[in-house]
Amino acid sequence: MAKHGKRYLEAAKKVDSTKFYSVDEAMKLAKETSYANFDATIEVAYNLNVDPKQADQQIRGALVLPNGTGKSKKVVVFAEGPQADQAKEAGADEVGSDDLVEKVQNGYLDFDVVIATPMMMAKVGRLGRILGPKGLMPNPKTGTVTMDVAKAVENQKAGQVEYRVDKQGLIHAPIGKASFDAEKLAQNFDALRDVILRARPASAKGQYVKSVAVSATFGPGIHLDPLNLD
Repeated sequence: MAKHGKRYLEAAKKVDSTKFYSVDEAMKLAKETSYANFDATIEVAYNLNVDPKQADQQIRGALVLPNGTGKSKKVVVFAEGPQADQAKEAGADEVGSDDLVEKVQNGYLDFDVVIATPMMMAKVGRLGRILGPKGLMPNPKTGTVTMDVAKAVENQKAGQVEYRVDKQGLIHAPIGKASFDAEKLAQNFDALRDVILRARPASAKGQYVKSVAVSATFGPGIHLDPLNLD
């Protein structure tokens, strides 16, 4: 059984583990129970009643949070010609083709997001063993394989987050920082909740959301009513 430190235990005393909190209450409490000595991330965790082994139940996507994530992302783009120019104008941190492939193969990984045009994916595919384990491979479902690289870069810089159900049916995603106003955190929570609810597979039976909780980095989980998320 995991042992928790004194600061965690003090924070946990503020949370009633037998209670379902409203969104507004949960956001305020997540801020109050943040005890890290840095601006902690506020994260939401969904436990969904889906079978990720089924192709139509592999929930995955991306959205731009209305108030951003509070984190500045470094974005690299694999593109050539006009798309390369557009990516640079949109604020990409690095843009390239074969030269960028070689740079990554030689150990360059100082970035958070990878975007590529469809034509570049054959080259980017050679980096699968490097980017894949780090969750950095571009994917059309998250808007990172696209001809509109300028829009993709702008979205990432504006606070786009990706969500993806794992093998256990869980989705973890950041919704902001502890320094955010509780109202802004609630707005971000609502935006993510809406896309997850809309993504319910037609083949999913029974109660779709089994549980949902928010927490600050290292902080205790604060549970919301999974049956009252509308």
